[in-house]
Amino acid sequence: MACAAVLAGCDSASGIPGDDPADGSSVTATTPPAAIPAQPSTTTPAAPPIPADAPPVGAVPGVPEAAPAVRRWAVDLENKTIAQLQTTCWTLPPLTVADMYADPQPVLAALARPGTVTDDVITWRNAGTTVTVDRAAVASGYACPRVFPAGAEPGYDDADARHTVRRYLARLTGQPLDPSDQEGTHPLICKANPAAWDPQGTGNPIPAPLANNPGRLTGTTAFADQQISSQALRAGYVSVQVPVTNSSGVTQTKTFTLREGTDGYCIGDVSP
Repeated sequence: MACAAVLAGCDSASGIPGDDPADGSSVTATTPPAAIPAQPSTTTPAAPPIPADAPPVGAVPGVPEAAPAVRRWAVDLENKTIAQLQTTCWTLPPLTVADMYADPQPVLAALARPGTVTDDVITWRNAGTTVTVDRAAVASGYACPRVFPAGAEPGYDDADARHTVRRYLARLTGQPLDPSDQEGTHPLICKANPAAWDPQGTGNPIPAPLANNPGRLTGTTAFADQQISSQALRAGYVSVQVPVTNSSGVTQTKTFTLREGTDGYCIGDVSP
């Protein structure tokens, strides 16, 4: 079912806080932490061994860690349910996971081909299917790719923008979608440099305003997850609206402005 220009809840599915109607319409926390970037951890948990009968994944020239990382995911694609994959692949919107991973065989067939790489994206492709993964994502040893049919341009959509805001607010309320979802290792705020923020198309980009005040919404205690909506702005920018409650119990709709990059959406500004 297609979503209109103003989208609300099109990415909702069980597996993220508040998406299941049984969980209520908001996410709350007693003591919200600040969302100020922290230093990335210097240690990475060891990736599990790859089973001998794991689906084959084509090697990627210059990125030897890519095939093993995606191969570990391919084992789960063959053996786990969509609900389990939604939990594992928490960086993706749950309905995106359900849609892209619904038919494993075309995905596995494309992955068996040799991979190619650009500066930021690794791609496996055959005549019917394109599979992509952010180059940075393979470093952990386990990577959840995106899947596109032949003729579709790989990229991100408004569901990704809404999910970025959902993750950001979930962190603020002390309930990140995954314990490892922290700004230091999984940045959601646009960087100040290089100055590339220009949602109005003025031709004079500036540093993203939120980059200089990343803890602006510290004190957030809840957000209405089922009421997240979005609207496309000029090319490469999306606004996301969501009711947010502060520590005084006041609820106000906040508008987040996001910019699309090679590795997804980042949040550059919040108003009011």
